[in-house]
Parts: sequence; structure tokens; C-alpha cells
Amino acid sequence: MPNFALYPSLKGAIVNITGGAGGIGAEMVRAFAEQGARVGFVDLDEGGGKALASELQAAGATICFAPCDLRDIDQLKQALGTLKAELGPPTVLVNNAARDDRHAWQDVTSDYYDERIATNLKHMFFAAQAVAPDMIQAGGGSIINLGSNSWWEAGGGFPVYATAKAAVHGMTRTLARDLGEHRIRVNTIVPGWIMTERQKELWATPESLEKHRQRQCLPDLIAPVFIARMALFLASDDAAMCTANNYMVEAGSI
Repeated sequence: MPNFALYPSLKGAIVNITGGAGGIGAEMVRAFAEQGARVGFVDLDEGGGKALASELQAAGATICFAPCDLRDIDQLKQALGTLKAELGPPTVLVNNAARDDRHAWQDVTSDYYDERIATNLKHMFFAAQAVAPDMIQAGGGSIINLGSNSWWEAGGGFPVYATAKAAVHGMTRTLARDLGEHRIRVNTIVPGWIMTERQKELWATPESLEKHRQRQCLPDLIAPVFIARMALFLASDDAAMCTANNYMVEAGSI
């Protein structure tokens, strides 16, 4: 088992996470809670979000969950306002929420395109817009966006998802420039193929896993916890001079 680090600067920090009820997001909620942070998260999955919040609260963590459909920006702003009222203004935002549903380019309609962009990109900008004033008031903060290595590798089968994830990197870099004078750092985590339960259920066949292992430099499949560990680092004071960059967690996948 890895011997993971503790980050003193995260103890008591107020952290907001989107898509925190399951998968990588739930791992991030747990990881920040273990650091002693005050963690608020939003998700469409109300049952899963309440269950995770109750579990961690019972263990002594300070957690707040607000259900919302973040494709609706008004709902998103309201949910983030609920987290702020409960926990205080955040100095860390993790824009994690996304869906990598497969779709053929021939089948994409204008409405589907807009919905995929809303699911995978638009909410990230407006979440950052919502929390940035409080970070400015606090004298700094960290915004962490989740990208993907799928478009780096010219992956097919989800063209609108890949388009949205490529755009995350541009958004990261321009926000890093605009917010940097306020000591707000903005970075992108670039996951490889992460073995969430969703991935295992839908696409991780023995044949696909073996092929993927051969593409990685490292032999081990990537668990969600390793994305969470990178988020902890980027949120902490240890990463005080890290901004406008991509941080790959893909085991050397080619």
C-alpha cells in the first residue's frame, strides 16, 4: 500500500467539489476529509450524495452535500451558495463532474451537442466564476479542473466529450492568467483510464484491460485514489508556484 502524505495547509481548508457522490469525485471528498478539510460537494445523485455525507459525518468529518443538476447554472449557483452558507467561503474548487458517454459523430444533434458541453465544460467556468470573488477576498486559492488524456491520444467514440475536455485546458490557462494576480492558481489534472466502478461495469473487459496495460509504462491499473492525491497536492501550499499547467496521472499511457 502507498504511504500517502498529509498536507498541513489543508487542515481546516474549505473545499468545494463537483460531482462528488461517486467515482473519482467521491474519492476526492474522502481524501480532503481525511486531511481535515471542510468539504462541500454537489451532485445530481441525491441518494449517493446523502449516503456519502452521512458516512463521513459519522466518522467526524465536516461535510456538506447539496444536490443539483449542474447543467442548470442557476441550480449550480444556488447549490454552491448552500455550501458557502454551511461551511464558509471556499479557497479550493475541484471541477470534477463529467460524463464520458459514448456517441458516434454521425448521431450527434445540436441539442445533444449542447447537452454534452453543458455536462462536461460549461459548469466548470461558472463554478469558477462563482467562487473566485471569495478567493480574491481570502488572498488566494486553488481551482482544479479535470481534463482527460482521451483527446491527447486522439481517442474516438465520444467526439463531443473529447471536444469539451480539450477546451478545459484552454479555460485553465486563460483563468490562470486572469486570476493569477490574486494568487489564485488554476490547473488541470489529466487522468488516464481510471478504474471507477462505472468503467469496470461498462468498458473494462479482460481484453481491453490487457491492451491498455501494454500501452502504459507502468503495469498497474489506475485507481481513483491517485487522482485524488494529485488534487490534494495542487490544493495545498506545497503547490504554491504551480499554475496554468497540466498534471498527468496516466501511468505513462501512449
